[in-house]
Amino acid sequence: MTDAAKLHREALVVDGHVDTLIAAVKGKRSLGERSAEGHADFPRLLEGGVDVQLFAHYIEPDFKPDRGLLRFMQMADAFYREVRANPGLVGHAKSVEDIERLREAGKLACVMSIEGGEALQGDLGVLRMLFELGVRVIGLTWNQRNRIADGIAEARTGGGLTEFGVAAIREMNRLGIVVDVAHVSDPGFWDVAEISEKPFIASHSNARAVCDHPRNLNDDQIAALARAGGVMGMNFAPNFVHPELGAMAHPLSGSKAGEGAPRATLDMVLDHVDYIVELVGPQHVGLGSDFDGIGDTPDGLEDATKLPAITAGLLDRGYSEPDIRDILGGNFLRVFREVWPKG
Repeated sequence: MTDAAKLHREALVVDGHVDTLIAAVKGKRSLGERSAEGHADFPRLLEGGVDVQLFAHYIEPDFKPDRGLLRFMQMADAFYREVRANPGLVGHAKSVEDIERLREAGKLACVMSIEGGEALQGDLGVLRMLFELGVRVIGLTWNQRNRIADGIAEARTGGGLTEFGVAAIREMNRLGIVVDVAHVSDPGFWDVAEISEKPFIASHSNARAVCDHPRNLNDDQIAALARAGGVMGMNFAPNFVHPELGAMAHPLSGSKAGEGAPRATLDMVLDHVDYIVELVGPQHVGLGSDFDGIGDTPDGLEDATKLPAITAGLLDRGYSEPDIRDILGGNFLRVFREVWPKG
């Protein structure tokens, strides 16, 4: 076993965002079976050394504005069914203690996250019930406006958090749910940075200075997230990675930029890591693949089994083993430990 492979197996690996539940809720495939389709399933995540996977419960546009809670419940049903059908492979993690227990057993810790605050239906009581069901991370918006905030597609308005959004952030802090700003408008980001008393994350966003795409964070945002003790997960969407693709693609797309477009690569993902580490240090970088939510992947990161290449690439670039362990998962775990309630 190479040094990189050994380090990857020993390290805690956390992926902050996949959309793989969509395949399950639509009945396309079972996550307990290795598939040739998509980018991830339980066997491939385990083969790739992933210890903790945040499974996004994505509220699709067809369910907006008034059926977000229905769609969340459908996604949650698929999550519970898949986890309960595969007890030898995975378990539902609601606390850091759950993660540690499942890792000790060699199982994948599955965390419920929400991508789109429409699931709250503008009601803090619903937020509290989502917590009871096991939700531990909430992305406030997708690209559109909702009752919490403006998404990044509403940038023209200059709008940030609503009054309900402010109340929701405070209640998430109280309950122990991590706030995720990945798709929030820039003014919304700054509202969260001001209001949240706990570390927050950008679960699947890169550096805008490297790839000028609105879904990536600018230097001031990265610095503010770091001051709050937060983490940003590196997104593998080529349009968020490759400097040329960021300009060529549809402004908010994470999918293919078109036939004949330049290819994103693993090294380009690591360029984002280098940039952020130089800006704020290695304690604020993680992984947020966006597998199964993107139409294409960088060369070298075709699916979840390729994640050990991240570790090898970081070693090749001279990162220390402690810093690599932090980037692979230690940083996200630190946030979970600070925000989540004790199990």
